[in-house]
Amino acid sequence: MGIQLTLNKGKVPALVWTKDIEHEAIQQLISIAQLPIIHHHIAAMPDVHAGVGATVGSVIPTHEAIIPAAVGVDLGCGMNAVRTSLKASDLPDNLYKLRMDIEAAVPVGLCQHAKSKLQGTALHRAARAMDQGLDRIVGKHPALRKMQRKFNSTWLCQLGTLGGGNHFIEICLDEENAVWIMLHSGSRGIGNAIGRYFIEKAKRDMGRHVHALPDKDLAYLREGTELFDDYVEAVDWAQDYARLNRELMMRAVIAAMQKLLPKFTLTCEAINCHHNYVAKETHFGANVYVTRKGAISARDGELGIIPGSMGAKSYIVRGRGNLQSFCSCSHGAGRRMSRTEAKRTFKREHVEAQTRGVECRKDGGVIDEIPAAYKDIDQVMANQGDLVSVEHTLKQVLCIKG
Repeated sequence: MGIQLTLNKGKVPALVWTKDIEHEAIQQLISIAQLPIIHHHIAAMPDVHAGVGATVGSVIPTHEAIIPAAVGVDLGCGMNAVRTSLKASDLPDNLYKLRMDIEAAVPVGLCQHAKSKLQGTALHRAARAMDQGLDRIVGKHPALRKMQRKFNSTWLCQLGTLGGGNHFIEICLDEENAVWIMLHSGSRGIGNAIGRYFIEKAKRDMGRHVHALPDKDLAYLREGTELFDDYVEAVDWAQDYARLNRELMMRAVIAAMQKLLPKFTLTCEAINCHHNYVAKETHFGANVYVTRKGAISARDGELGIIPGSMGAKSYIVRGRGNLQSFCSCSHGAGRRMSRTEAKRTFKREHVEAQTRGVECRKDGGVIDEIPAAYKDIDQVMANQGDLVSVEHTLKQVLCIKG
């Protein structure tokens, strides 16, 4: 459908790819559009909904500045997917044991790897390769250590782990019954600590000027300052950590599956894309910092992943390079109701009904992730036909939540 709503109450327009948007999200977009650092316009994807500091599902180009709260705290959160040579007929009728094997291989929720078992492993070597970068960041900002219990071991032990919330691991089938592995996670506790630390730093750095902002969470760091450079370095590190985290989990899932299923190979290049991140790009004649808060890059020909809820379809897509969206598209279905509202509205039996046919948790601990708490993924996809084309349609048969 393309752009369905244009907001003109800020210094620049906000182009919205849906009419299904709540008042709070509209107000957040207007507030962002009032900032003097915004370049040309802002874009809101069809999964848009209100967030903390900035709207989830928004693409924010900024000139010589970055808004840390818009980038968020799950730095580098994103998706990873691979297609295997397996077919649906290769899977066992009961997928419970496979789910248990994967959960044994990949710590989920609050769990993490035991430090005593990491020494000498491939995971340990991968983590240690990131040591120097983190040491440099913490050397300049030692207060970061106080934001995470057992700082030195936690970031190491959480590498290759899923986390909780809307993070997941799924086994899916495509339109030809080929088996895919898909997962969603980010930079875990260390990314959260870095994000929170620099959000507060930005507010303090703006001093009394922060009160002139439409929202103090929109405090920004100016290019050319030492604090800006430190933030960019820290975010780049966290985004690399998030990408490595997904790669290591994917290896662990594949290894767990290979113990139980017939020998298989990977039949397509792994897709690994961030959807909470900032990058330097060129748009509308200027080099700018593009923050995608709940959006993925969709340059012409670029492959991406748009997941639905734990009971709905997901999509492998190819970007169309739409300039008005800053070559972006949605990062998923987008929440229709808050976690608190979902817990208040639904019960365990609703989860069971809405995830019928999917091997997954169906207890009270995942009520906030119930499919009905999300927008209709098919409508979200229909609203962004000018942003992406669909390469594959996936339906999960197994879903692991933290």
